[in-house]
Parts: sequence; C-alpha cells; structure tokens
Amino acid sequence: MLHIKNKIAVGVALAVVFTTPFAYAKTTKPAPSQDTAPAKVAAPLNSVAMVTDSPADIKMRSGSGDPVAGREKSVLCQGCHGEEGISIEGMAPKLAGQYAKYIVKQLRNFQSGTRVHEIMSAIAQTVSDDDLADIAAYFASRAKMKGDGHDNELGKKLFLHGDMSRMMVACVNCHGVNGKGKTPSNPVFPVLGGQHKDYLRGQLINFRDGDRGNSPGGVMNIITQKLTDQELDALADYISGL
Repeated sequence: MLHIKNKIAVGVALAVVFTTPFAYAKTTKPAPSQDTAPAKVAAPLNSVAMVTDSPADIKMRSGSGDPVAGREKSVLCQGCHGEEGISIEGMAPKLAGQYAKYIVKQLRNFQSGTRVHEIMSAIAQTVSDDDLADIAAYFASRAKMKGDGHDNELGKKLFLHGDMSRMMVACVNCHGVNGKGKTPSNPVFPVLGGQHKDYLRGQLINFRDGDRGNSPGGVMNIITQKLTDQELDALADYISGL
C-alpha cells in the first residue's frame, strides 16, 4: 500500500511540474509598437559584468520593478550577493540574471515562514512589496550567472535524462537545457546554471532532508529522496558549470 501511495504522490508532483508553467505564463503578447520605450536597465557597475542580453529579454525577466531604483535599495543585499549579483561566498547564492518573480517568491516565502533561513527570514520582514519588486528587478537585469563550462558525466546524465526507473524526471524539463530556466513568467523554476556548487548541493540536501519544502507539489523533496550523496554532488557540480 505504501508503494502505491508513493507512486500516486510522484504522479501528482509530476502533474504539477508539467502544468504549473502554463498557470503562470501569459497567453497573449502585446502587439509591437514603434512607440514602445526601450527597457530601463541599470548600467553595469564595472566593465567586467557586461549585460549581453537584449533589452527585451532583460525587461521580461525583470518584471514590474525599477532596476535603477533597485540598485540603491539593494545595497544591503549586495553585501552577501555581490554588486552585480555574483556572490563570492559559495553558500550565498548568485542572483545575477535570476527571474525577478522567483526572487520575489523566495522573499515572500521567507516572510511567511514557508522557507526558513536565520538571516534571510529576518531581513525579509523589513522589505516592502514595492522595494522588493525594485530589488528583484535590479538583480534580474544583471548579466546572467554563468559557469566555467566544466563537465560531470554523471551529473549531466541525471540533469538531461533523469532516471524513470526511479520515477525521477530530468531536471531539464523544468530548468531548461542550459539550466537558465524555462520562462521568466514562471516564478517557480529558477535559473540554476552557473550557480555556486556549494549552494546547489546544500539546497538539494535541504530538499531531501525536508528542511526546505517550497517547490510545487513538493516535487523537489520527492526527487531528491531518490538521489544518493554521490548523485547530489554530481548534479550540483554539473549545474554549476553551465
């Protein structure tokens, strides 16, 4: 009976994974206009972090916030996450190019207690909705995080193909072939490619141990429980190189 219940739980979680993007995605696109103003983008703080995305791409993932205002409002955040969203500490996630809606969702989860962190839970309580939208837009407008291109055969296999013998869907289905996410309109599935290996591994372990549970339908908790320590490490290593 337990075996049957587990299969039902996996089936429900997979259904959530493959239907959630459509719940968040916009079904219509505005007609192009010659009078449309160019997207507002905060300029790079230095010559190293260059914004290479098109203005349209940046505007889409930045959401409704003001990235220029967000630069000033995010000074405290930059202490851990970096001026351009590229953090130095391996356990502090990079935010550069992350979808604004995903950043907002995580902060709201910290505010509500759905996700818990000794520092972020406290900081989240001090941020208003307007400020949060601007801060998220600023980090989203940065050049997307990018790895060094190193490979990991086991991690690549799991990421691209999963293991259906264990009812484990491939990561690529939600996070995209390069780990850069599927659509900016969906705040559930984040940009992962190029993220710190230590942070990725830590979050995978948190999902497996039940210390984090804010993925849709608990799908990350279900999938990570099927992974060995070696596989978790391989996945984190591969994704960090994308």
